[in-house]
Amino acid sequence: MNIVSSGSAQTATRQFKYYDFCMAAFVAILICSNIIGAAKPATVFGFTFGAGVLFFPLGYVLGDVLTEVYGYARARRVVWAGFGAVLFMSFMSWVVLNLPPAQGWTGQSAYEVVFGQTPRIVAASVVAFWAGEFANAFVLARMKVWTKGKYLWTRTIGSTIVGQGVDSLIFYPLAFLGVWSNMQVIAILFTNYALKVLWEVVLTPVTYRIVGFFKRSEGVDVFDDATDFTPFSLQR
Repeated sequence: MNIVSSGSAQTATRQFKYYDFCMAAFVAILICSNIIGAAKPATVFGFTFGAGVLFFPLGYVLGDVLTEVYGYARARRVVWAGFGAVLFMSFMSWVVLNLPPAQGWTGQSAYEVVFGQTPRIVAASVVAFWAGEFANAFVLARMKVWTKGKYLWTRTIGSTIVGQGVDSLIFYPLAFLGVWSNMQVIAILFTNYALKVLWEVVLTPVTYRIVGFFKRSEGVDVFDDATDFTPFSLQR
């Protein structure tokens, strides 16, 4: 395994076996969480939460893997791919919903319930995702340098605490203040945040295995000691 700086020519030009699959999986999790999980609240053992919270954190786990193995710059490209996919999903949903339904088709109202998220919720979701994912990637990349690559669990959990915190603090107030009561916003914010962080903790052994597999298979372990951490770039 080669331990390399993010700024080396090796990482800038090298083609990796699994990077594209990771990007595709990340975008798929993000889209499915927003389409399938966002519209349904669920109550289990007395706790009410958005059903998508069961799967959305998998994107953060995969984001951790991408940053840990391939470095911040390549993870940044994946975040932008996800951002673009969510924007297109929102635009496509708006267009399809507003097309006049065919005569005799009775599914318009159900379609609107599932796909008719308000522009406010869509905007809150997009902004929160963008900020949270970049915060997650930045914290993990910097902690990897500080810890000299040791104690992976501190980076995956620590970055999730920060990234999901940024995501939750942006999304719930922007989306629901004035719609729900202040107490409801605060309660669901902290409940969902706790569930997302708990998911990261529970999946830590899985993260270790995936990271180890990718590092061995790709033969690389990137350290972001020479990285421009601006989010406004697609360079790798």
